[in-house]
Amino acid sequence: MLIDTHGRVATDLRVSLTDRCNLRCTYCMPEEGLRWLAKPGLLTDDEIVRLVGIAVRVLGVTEVRFTGGEPLLRPGLVGIVERVAALDPRPQMSLTTNGIGLRRTATALKAAGLDRVNVSLDTLRPDVFRTLTRRDRHQEVLDGIAAARAAGLSPVKVNSVLMPGLNEDEAPELLAWAVEHDYELRFIEQMPLDAQHGWKRESMVTAGDILASLRTRFELTPEAHGTRGSAPAERWLVNGGPHRVGVIASVTRPFCAACDRTRLTADGQIRTCLFAREETDLRAALRSSASDDEIARIWRLAMWGKKTGAGLDAPTFVQPDRPMSVIGG
Repeated sequence: MLIDTHGRVATDLRVSLTDRCNLRCTYCMPEEGLRWLAKPGLLTDDEIVRLVGIAVRVLGVTEVRFTGGEPLLRPGLVGIVERVAALDPRPQMSLTTNGIGLRRTATALKAAGLDRVNVSLDTLRPDVFRTLTRRDRHQEVLDGIAAARAAGLSPVKVNSVLMPGLNEDEAPELLAWAVEHDYELRFIEQMPLDAQHGWKRESMVTAGDILASLRTRFELTPEAHGTRGSAPAERWLVNGGPHRVGVIASVTRPFCAACDRTRLTADGQIRTCLFAREETDLRAALRSSASDDEIARIWRLAMWGKKTGAGLDAPTFVQPDRPMSVIGG
């Protein structure tokens, strides 16, 4: 297993397929974009499938989530999903996406074996979407979310980040829309993972702010004690259920003690934490003909050294050099 010195076992693998994205969200990257990873440095489709296979067959991983950047920009995505679905044991598979292009690919992804999707949508207002993402593609995202539900990629989860002065007043509106369409909405606190390093704790919209806003329109009841497990979202029943809303409060209510995740970047680096400043290179081992057992040994050693927590409250906290688009969501 992928166990650390604090007794946590990593069973959830996040796999970044690319650092590229077709949006330029203000909390993620600058308007001009970033210097993308060079293609020779990216893992090939075969290398990704091999590493996921080692994680599943040897290291006890049971859930795989494909992320980016924007994973729908990966040309071999459907084939990767199909090959991972053929592993024994078969892991649960999900995809985190901005939804652009999902209308065209949802049916193929479902047929390949994908179980569900998380789609990022921060606003229901096209003008605010343009300001936040610097792109005019709001309707494509809405269409992609609807296509995912029609294809059976359920439950369809929608992730929203609220930004001060832009969409911080939209929490009740977003939840009403999610309830109407039977999507599961999750609000995510803005995290210090932007390429510009412009994040400031004092200006972020907190979980407390989000819940107070939601309660102006909805009755929220905490889910039964013990149902959260290692899930990052705290969840509430909306008006008694059955609909739920979640809040991922990585900054103000960290959940490091129950973390069960390990991360693989698009260029083959293992990260033990979203906010880690250290990485372990698996790509070099792959390309030097290392055996599966040797790669598993390197991976285990990396996870053994996982820190107690992300340390966001520590005065010594330093934001990772690599932004979210490179690390993977």
